Amino acid sequence: MNDVELVAVTKRYGGAVAVDAIDLAIPTASYTCLLGPSGCGKTSTLRMIAGHESVSDGDILLAGRNVTLLPPASRGTAMMFQSYALFPHLSARDNVAFGLRMRGTPKAERLAKADQFLDLVQLGALADRLPAQLSGGQQQRVALARALITGPRVLLLDEPLSALDPFLRAKMREELKRLQRELGISFIHVTHSQEEAMALADLAVVMDHGRIVQAAPPREVFERPTSAFVARFIGGHNVLPRGERAVAVRTDRCRLDAGTEGPRLEGRVRALEYLGSTVRVVVATPDGTEAEALLPDSAFASSTVTLGDAATLAWNAADEHALAA
Repeated sequence: MNDVELVAVTKRYGGAVAVDAIDLAIPTASYTCLLGPSGCGKTSTLRMIAGHESVSDGDILLAGRNVTLLPPASRGTAMMFQSYALFPHLSARDNVAFGLRMRGTPKAERLAKADQFLDLVQLGALADRLPAQLSGGQQQRVALARALITGPRVLLLDEPLSALDPFLRAKMREELKRLQRELGISFIHVTHSQEEAMALADLAVVMDHGRIVQAAPPREVFERPTSAFVARFIGGHNVLPRGERAVAVRTDRCRLDAGTEGPRLEGRVRALEYLGSTVRVVVATPDGTEAEALLPDSAFASSTVTLGDAATLAWNAADEHALAA
């Protein structure tokens, strides 16, 4: 049985369609990322699963039970908000215990359980601190523990890492994946970040204009994007015309090479970016077509290419992936 199923789910705000009759099955105990540009419908979808937004049409099933009309507290889900929404006057322990307090759990029991969940997110030593005395990453862990303590079947996360610095974001990705595996529940995580989705997801769901344009394991989405939109949004691909169709070619499969047969793009170097272990080289043709290569630093160092130089990007025909019209 799937943990979550969306059946022709639609959300309208007045005359505007935010989510357009989407179908999605989320397997039991999986990590799913909903990603796409701003306004694509991913947060509206998450909020409908949580019960914080009404469904205009369609049905939402959790563990086979239709919850479309149920209030959030009756669904078996918990939501961690982007702002964390901690109570500033309560300690970390009391923040985590708050959901159990609302359920009428005796004080000693709820505080003991709160300490267990603070230990789970490695914050047991800071249980008595107020939110203002915690770093952003620590506040996030408190919010995570508060969401998990009620024992949800599905945890919903609305851009939980967006406020963190890059180093802490990477650490928290590891923590989220660890917790999901240890607890054995489904996480559904909304993000703008392709890197975040690639690192976390068992199922990556790419949305555009209220529709799901591809839903597959991250490796499949990256290696076999279904459309030019997916290839461009996920990144790491050139989208190029090939007769009456388009193809995607991974940037790390392109090279600076004018001496071999095969597909190529000839132009001038428009941009060079040193990225440490790699160098990004962008080549533009006179008609405005652009493509880039992500070269190992050692490979670039052996070339003499500089900005404005004539250059040829080449790749193997076998590395081209045909895209839908």
